[in-house]
Amino acid sequence: MGKILYNCVMAKIFRPYDPDQLLLLPPSLDDWLPEDHLARFIDDLVNRLDLSGITSRYDEERGYPPYHPVMMTKVLLYGYAVGIYSGRRLAKAIETDVAFRYLTAQNFPGHRTIIRFRREHRVALGKLFKQVLNACREAGLVKLGTVSIDGTKMKANASKHKAMSHKRMLERKDEYTKAIQDWFDRADREDDEEDRRLGQDQRGDELPEHLRTKQKRLAKIDEALKALEREAREQAEEEGKDPSEAKVPDKAQKNFTDPDSKILKTGDGFIQGYNAQAAVDCESQVIVAHDVFPDGSDSLHLVEMVERIEEETGQIPEQSIADAGYYSADGVRRIEEMGTEAFIATARSKHEEPPPAPRGRPPTDLTPRQKMQRKLLTKRGKKIYAKRKTSVEPVFGQVKQERGFRNFLLRGLGLVAKEWAIICTVHNIVKLWRSEWAPATK
Repeated sequence: MGKILYNCVMAKIFRPYDPDQLLLLPPSLDDWLPEDHLARFIDDLVNRLDLSGITSRYDEERGYPPYHPVMMTKVLLYGYAVGIYSGRRLAKAIETDVAFRYLTAQNFPGHRTIIRFRREHRVALGKLFKQVLNACREAGLVKLGTVSIDGTKMKANASKHKAMSHKRMLERKDEYTKAIQDWFDRADREDDEEDRRLGQDQRGDELPEHLRTKQKRLAKIDEALKALEREAREQAEEEGKDPSEAKVPDKAQKNFTDPDSKILKTGDGFIQGYNAQAAVDCESQVIVAHDVFPDGSDSLHLVEMVERIEEETGQIPEQSIADAGYYSADGVRRIEEMGTEAFIATARSKHEEPPPAPRGRPPTDLTPRQKMQRKLLTKRGKKIYAKRKTSVEPVFGQVKQERGFRNFLLRGLGLVAKEWAIICTVHNIVKLWRSEWAPATK
């Protein structure tokens, strides 16, 4: 009696709830997703993009029909937008998440299919950046009045403990070479004993497992040594020196898992990684250019990033902002010759009271660095440079914290650059969605 009374009370207090209730009509996923949901926006946007770079790969006859490439593109872009990157996690989300099932229209591609699609089309997926950027311009999100340039150190898909210095490589090379040669010498001296121990079907000179591993390591070391020597010659050429006399520093390192990655200094120590760069429109936080470099020196890439802005947008920003890591007199001169006014810090900011704003005409004998220091101390200079903290820095925070992308999944500079392009594309898609811009249908 008490249980019946309790159920009656429950029925009066709460709305009806019956998980086993049958539906009279087939359910529609369209009814289960809010009208302003990000998945709906990506669905509409991708339908508007030119995906011929992807779909053209499917012209030939195949055995079992593949999943539709437009659907697969939507799954990847939405997955990246909500911080799901691995093929297995994406496949699981397609089974359990209404938004993914909406995008797949109840198709269930497995994780191998997703990984294979991403691998086969990573170049074309990276090229979607420009189309999405054009949509941002159409929506009025790209003004190119002031652009902020910055880089963030991103972990590579490699351990820093798998790196070895040039000096250590030479030492290990000698060690491995001697160990392998010792084995062959012993085999030559003991042919009869080898036949008896190993049997007539074996040559008798096969390397044991531990030496086979050393032989593989020796091959990797030789490859890394050649790469370091090649880089030393290239650097010598850039510096106007004789490449034949270039020497590799003892401390120069190569990573055996991802040879293109480098040991980079961060605020928390050192990582094995890459320097991911972005140029951001200060008014909207839309990324207008991107690139990835294996070195940690930003000053080498100031000019390249302004060139990338022009390549992606067809124009030069009115003003370019960057922190002290980008400053060099030559770099500032070159980008200003390109048509942008530079606001580049010349030293790390200190927490002490800043000097007063300068008055009057600047002295005529100032060096380029002193001229830049003076300009950044003016009211106008302070106002413009302050935009850096509200533009590019939050973008990296959104990528790393909001979407959880803190390390690259692919290996090699070329593939990492494509991966970063997709990350930047998705960032801009989210900005478009939040702007409430509606893509027109084809």
